[in-house]
Amino acid sequence: MLAADRRNIPFSAVCKPAGAACNINCEYCFFLSKDLLFDERGQRMTDETLEIYIRKYLDAQPDGPVEVPWQGGEPTLRGVEFFERTSDLIRRYARPGQRVRQSIQTNATLINEQWCELLRRENFLVGVSFDGPKEIHDRYRVNKAGRGTFDLTARGWRLLQQYGVDTSLLCTVNSNNSQHPLEVYRFFRDELGAEYIQFIPIVERVPRRYRREAEHGWIKTSGERILYRQQGDEVTSRTVRADDYGRFMTTIFDEWAVHDVGRVYVQQIDSMLANYFGHPTLCTHSRTCGDALAVLHNGDVYSCDHFVEPGYRLGNIAETDADFAGMLASAQQKAFGDRKCGMLPDRCVKCPMRWACNGGCPKDRLIRVEGERFPVNYLCRGFYRFFSHATPYIVRLAQDMTIGRSPEAIMRGMKAMMDRDTRTLPLESVS
Repeated sequence: MLAADRRNIPFSAVCKPAGAACNINCEYCFFLSKDLLFDERGQRMTDETLEIYIRKYLDAQPDGPVEVPWQGGEPTLRGVEFFERTSDLIRRYARPGQRVRQSIQTNATLINEQWCELLRRENFLVGVSFDGPKEIHDRYRVNKAGRGTFDLTARGWRLLQQYGVDTSLLCTVNSNNSQHPLEVYRFFRDELGAEYIQFIPIVERVPRRYRREAEHGWIKTSGERILYRQQGDEVTSRTVRADDYGRFMTTIFDEWAVHDVGRVYVQQIDSMLANYFGHPTLCTHSRTCGDALAVLHNGDVYSCDHFVEPGYRLGNIAETDADFAGMLASAQQKAFGDRKCGMLPDRCVKCPMRWACNGGCPKDRLIRVEGERFPVNYLCRGFYRFFSHATPYIVRLAQDMTIGRSPEAIMRGMKAMMDRDTRTLPLESVS
């Protein structure tokens, strides 16, 4: 395959320059235990590996907009100097037709003025992880001593705003904050001034034999830690209940539809719109997956950020003959991506909400149902509740957008539609 042809394969990769290392200890984090795969003391991407990664990543990307995402663990543990180097390397290796932008997902506890100056100067998009107001956020997002991290995260967020850094907000929806959808959403909108928000459901799978250990930080009574894998047909107490996730998203949708169209952008709502127009943007609700890779600090490449575990390693980007196009086109990765649609339960195939859902993320398909060959997504009831409720409004929104209606006119129409809407929709999903 010629180099130019290889650039026609769309993909992204989240790079973890500090591996699984993190300065806090969120109780639901699936990635903290991944340090068991490596020498914990050496979770730092070397300058040599960084340069190889940037060169090969940009070479594999087409002209036009290119995002270079950094995640963790906590990527800011690498320090400002590391990201000054990433910026210099991008300027060196980006082609004239590429418009490259870096993004970073952070808990913001280490953000200071020096960080803000760099992030503003280099035009980073900064995603900050928040779970809600202080008492909600501090339930699971704690430091190594078990104390809440809200104050430090809020300080970092305010500094980013003060310096004019572009920000977005990532909220994990868990068993605690799922009970307070309006309090959480209005805090993000009114108190933090967030304009871009993701709501990511927490689903912590656990084999029955590890249930106790999972509830206590994935640590055995002997002190031995357990590597988190996408296995097991039970979930932890931190996991959001499916119906609660559906109610959470439905409540937020109704608030957004009459107050925030064109002002606040919610990823899950944008994803529905994108699917309606036939251009899915979110792998979770796309027909197939496999074009979102994970790159570790040592150059190892995995099929997906959620599958950094034995059996899903595609290679190492530092190997002489390794490139992203080859990994994406490999039989292993194609099979990984195709399983998303190839192993859909019959009820998903026949479901009227398939256009918006596509079975959700394969990592969450753990519910065994009699008569079904493949397991059903744990969140099925929640997805169905949200998608079936939002669909008529999404159709109306898409029509209004197509003819160029203003956000104010769209919201007036949405409110009138909701005021007269007395529909009830059955939950034809997992019991």
